[in-house]
Amino acid sequence: MNEPIVSVGILTEKEIRFDLYGEFTLRGADKKFSGKFKVKLNGDRILLSQDKKEIFSSDEIFFNPNDLETESFLLRDVLIGKGFHWQSKENQRFRGRLKFIKEKDQITAINILPLEEYLTSVISSEMSANSSIELLKAHSIVSRGWLLAQQEKKNKKAVNEIIGEDEIIRWYDREDHTNYDFCADDHCQRYQGVTKIINDNAVNAIASTRGLVLKYKDMICDTRYSKCCGGITEVFENVWENVSHPYLGSILDYKFRFDDDRTDIQKENFADHWINSTPQTFCNTTDERILSSVLVNFDHSTNDFFRWNVEYTQDEIAELIKTKSGIDFGNIIDLIPIERGPSTRIIKLQIVGTKKTITIGKELEIRKILSKTHLYSSAFVIEKGKIIKRVPQKFILHGAGWGHGVGFCQIGAAVMGELGYGFDEILMHYFNGAEIHKIY
Repeated sequence: MNEPIVSVGILTEKEIRFDLYGEFTLRGADKKFSGKFKVKLNGDRILLSQDKKEIFSSDEIFFNPNDLETESFLLRDVLIGKGFHWQSKENQRFRGRLKFIKEKDQITAINILPLEEYLTSVISSEMSANSSIELLKAHSIVSRGWLLAQQEKKNKKAVNEIIGEDEIIRWYDREDHTNYDFCADDHCQRYQGVTKIINDNAVNAIASTRGLVLKYKDMICDTRYSKCCGGITEVFENVWENVSHPYLGSILDYKFRFDDDRTDIQKENFADHWINSTPQTFCNTTDERILSSVLVNFDHSTNDFFRWNVEYTQDEIAELIKTKSGIDFGNIIDLIPIERGPSTRIIKLQIVGTKKTITIGKELEIRKILSKTHLYSSAFVIEKGKIIKRVPQKFILHGAGWGHGVGFCQIGAAVMGELGYGFDEILMHYFNGAEIHKIY
């Protein structure tokens, strides 16, 4: 197998401003291009201009760098964290080819580049380039495997749902993109170009793991990851399609099991005990030095990822659920966990209202409906307060973890790296039964 070439959709807008650093050739033109430019739509064609002067028009604009290593381009006002609480815009710089296409009534900027170059940015965007080298090596293999596994699963539905009279179950996977392989944001993998590569750590991590992936029974593993599992990882089928992957089983995020075996953690009394405690696990850390090397700038505002609380008044939660679900439940009487996974994440939640009672799932649907953006996770227990005529005036969600919790726990892995675990030991901890293979 040769190193794949990947295409990444970076930005979609009515108008895009960008800078070319170095010399780029433009398909369909006979001169070199550098400097500041703008593209916008003119009917069905994309219009390229420089210094307010129109210089080129086509249904597709394609720039090639003369030298992949030394030349780059900058896209202005790239949206990051779309739909999450850290959503913002920033300028980002990239290497590789730059392509502009028309999608409906907007323009999309696409970066086309070799897989290993792409991964160097991914692990610097998902983590900090100051992270330990063993963590970056492990994440390189995880990100590479995830990407290749998604390529093999193309054309599957991104959103699946089962809707009944009193039940709405949805699960969301990576969206297949028609005109490029991946998006650049959290919905696929964070990819923010060379802007985040501030030292040689990521470059060295990618170079030393080139072509390495995890395999299980000769299949490339779908190596999922999240920010913080909360102490126990979740299983694949509780988050996405109902398919079991043995290497994505649930594990305690520590070097040994506790004396009191928590096999019944999915039951409410055990879930309450687990979430309202602070067990010793890899991802339970407040070490600022470790966290600052793992969390990129816009993640720093989130410092309660292991255990957290969210409080709503009756008016707030009733309006929130109505707005996010499109269903008027009336006053919210209760939130009842119907099914939990081994990480205590709620897979099915019954919302009991004065007008309507419906069970929702899976975990991301629950997180979407109970937050203006995304609840940190669906691993939470519910406390009700000040009940007046059966109607609670306050709901407090006591929660654990950040993200879906399946597979690789980024903060847990960061702690393991700092404790001296090798990248292979980190991977075997989170992906039980998988093996490391070199495929190119």
